[in-house]
Amino acid sequence: MKREKIQATLFDSSEQTLKSRTLLINKSKLLEVLDNLLALESLQELKIALRDLRSHLVSPDRDTIGVLNIDSNGDTVEMKYGYLMGELSQIEQTLTLERARYYLERLKKALTEIKTNRINDINLNRWKEYDEIITDSLWVFDKRDTSGAHLAWYWGNFVPQIPRQLMLRYTKKGDWVLDPFLGSGTTLIECRKLGRNGIGVEINPEVAKRAEQLVAREPNKFRVKTDIVIGDSAQVDFRGLFRERHIAKAQLVIMHPPYHDIIAFSDDPRDLSRASSVDEFLKMFGRVLDNVTPFLEDGRYLGVVIGDKYSKGEWIPLGFYVMNEVLTRGNFVLKSIVVKNFEETRAKRNQKELWRYRALVGGFYVFKHEYILLFRKKGRKKR
Repeated sequence: MKREKIQATLFDSSEQTLKSRTLLINKSKLLEVLDNLLALESLQELKIALRDLRSHLVSPDRDTIGVLNIDSNGDTVEMKYGYLMGELSQIEQTLTLERARYYLERLKKALTEIKTNRINDINLNRWKEYDEIITDSLWVFDKRDTSGAHLAWYWGNFVPQIPRQLMLRYTKKGDWVLDPFLGSGTTLIECRKLGRNGIGVEINPEVAKRAEQLVAREPNKFRVKTDIVIGDSAQVDFRGLFRERHIAKAQLVIMHPPYHDIIAFSDDPRDLSRASSVDEFLKMFGRVLDNVTPFLEDGRYLGVVIGDKYSKGEWIPLGFYVMNEVLTRGNFVLKSIVVKNFEETRAKRNQKELWRYRALVGGFYVFKHEYILLFRKKGRKKR
């Protein structure tokens, strides 16, 4: 096979960073290279050619990965360096020419065909490339994402990685995301980053004003709408809101309600954090469900982020009560229960020893997790 010229400009010495870098590849030229590989009649010859190809993807000093151009003409395609190298490595390690050709054809397909489903933009022909997307039911984040406009100024706000993961899995660019408990604006900031339209409802006017300022600081390169509405999500006229925006339904609803009275978010009696009891909290949450979920498209997803609480020597399984509140309505299927681990909260920061002592005295375990409950809305039965 004729040796092809492949140029690489390097950026970082970290192996992990190396793998995550995006290459800009001349698609037609790479397809030509793959066709040349497919034409080889000997497995040994194919492997020699593959090693030659892979050796040109990294410069001799190996301190970075770069922008890859195979020749200078033709259309381009973006591809993760780690994904491309992994595919080439798998082909090189095959034991038969037939299997090597199978993998080469698969790589060609990844370059030329896009296979997605109706709820996200994940190209299933290149599913290995989506290493950012979590598919396990335990989420462990080392730290809160503070990129862009995100600030951890608000008590009880959730880490931006949660709405980001849910949007990547359950929406496409241009879809609508509804957050009935907006708080500091985390969901809408992620909407701007990922190119999703968003509507957030916040009951506290002061918090809503601060959230609006933060969301506006996030660049809107996809030119999406990110609107904040002040009000009680149990009473907001969502039909009117959606009609004004010329949309019928949202494609994802993300709810991060108060964990009952752990933190008082306002003096408004309609605020769920002001509920007089757990039963009253669940009734108030149910009213929000009944007002919001009719405006979620059938077959699409509802994500509820919720934690348990401890009161008067008793563990209150608030997360499971909320899950049951959704399921008893009969129009949702439970798809997953994700446990998100967190090392500390603002309330527990610098008090680890104190909380450990309290746990030993009180016979309980210190909360280090919360739930992300994922439901799919059922479609209406045809008559």
